[in-house]
Amino acid sequence: MNYKETVQYLYSQLPLFTRVGASAYKANLDNTIELCRRLDDPQHQFKSVHIGGTNGKGSTSHMLAAILQTAGYKTGLYTSPHLKDFRERIRINGQMISEQEVIDFVAQHQPDFEEIRPSFFEMTVGLAFDYFAREKVDIAIIEVGLGGRLDSTNIVTPLLSVITNIGWDHMNILGDTLPLIAAEKAGIIKPDIPVIIGEYQPEVAEVFITKAKKENSGILFASEMIIAENQESGTRNQDEKTNEYLDVTVTFPRDSRLKTLDLRLDLTGSYQLKNVKTVLYAVKELCRQGFIISDEHIFTGLRQVKTLTGLHGRWEVLSKNPLTICDTGHNPEGINEVLQNIAAVKYDHLHFVIGVLNDKDLSKILDKLPAIATYYFCKPDIPRGLDAENLKLQAESFGLKGEVYLSVNDALHAAQQNAGKNDLVFVGGSTFVVAEVV
Repeated sequence: MNYKETVQYLYSQLPLFTRVGASAYKANLDNTIELCRRLDDPQHQFKSVHIGGTNGKGSTSHMLAAILQTAGYKTGLYTSPHLKDFRERIRINGQMISEQEVIDFVAQHQPDFEEIRPSFFEMTVGLAFDYFAREKVDIAIIEVGLGGRLDSTNIVTPLLSVITNIGWDHMNILGDTLPLIAAEKAGIIKPDIPVIIGEYQPEVAEVFITKAKKENSGILFASEMIIAENQESGTRNQDEKTNEYLDVTVTFPRDSRLKTLDLRLDLTGSYQLKNVKTVLYAVKELCRQGFIISDEHIFTGLRQVKTLTGLHGRWEVLSKNPLTICDTGHNPEGINEVLQNIAAVKYDHLHFVIGVLNDKDLSKILDKLPAIATYYFCKPDIPRGLDAENLKLQAESFGLKGEVYLSVNDALHAAQQNAGKNDLVFVGGSTFVVAEVV
């Protein structure tokens, strides 16, 4: 098979969670363990950092990878889902795995797939770990796919575990209360491995503290250790557009030995103020374990995350006339962050291109959206996408008005055509909506 045929085989023969939902979720690690056993257990052949959580784990993973690359370490990065190309999931120093590597891996191990019947995600984890081991990466940043305890990535024994936060997502699989969801996320905490929790949330903090104590793992809440504030826009050189960067001042109130840092991030969403705290303490822990990472490495890496790692879809400007921005935030907490960023933009009228998945609790999302916006309802081009007419009906019950469009791009085109010079067009509601416009 060529590359296109190989990827099509993976999509058609093996269940893919992002396309079909919960039916593709495997509630155990048996297949992953067996597949990796046949690959000579590559997950034990490289150092890693394991990153989970509800929101921010993708940005956190990419920022940490960018800093490690800048510091001179050969850095693997495994994330999901992808936006355009399957190979986005597996990178070394920002470069996607080659098409030939994917072809060869599937060709060599297809008999194992037929025998073990791993899910799409299990196969992809095996491919990533095998690739990182063969390429002898210095360290790999491994992002959890879904949950934690039963996620295929949870066969690694990392140097450090990171959990960004807990929010309402995948309740049909992970549980219908925040403590239940937190317990699943806490499943990546391992014996004697330190864990950093990005946000202290009173309703779930004890879940993490109890699990860490049970595993004899040192635990730290980054939000309690660092203050990160958005700098007011000051004087800039004409060639530096202030909206292309997020300027952040970081202080360490509990440790006077650490100096104030002035950082410039190319990921400009205000929610990155939370993620950067988690990243800085992850760096601090890696340095404690012997990695050599300077302040200059941090400055340089955070300023070039998108360039160094290929990250897209996080408060990303698609065009400036009219101003068009997309973001992958898709659960209640993610939508809250999106709305805070929208509120910080000066515009006359908001045109909101929205599509969602059919297994989301829309009441928690639609209730937050502004009724004064004009909505462009669409369906992301995957089986899990919610029919746009259905979305419109549910949205109207929350006072949201707009029209239905046949595709995401049709909706975007209409929004941009209707937008005035000083209007804002926003595209979101689902990672898979954003994937069609970036």
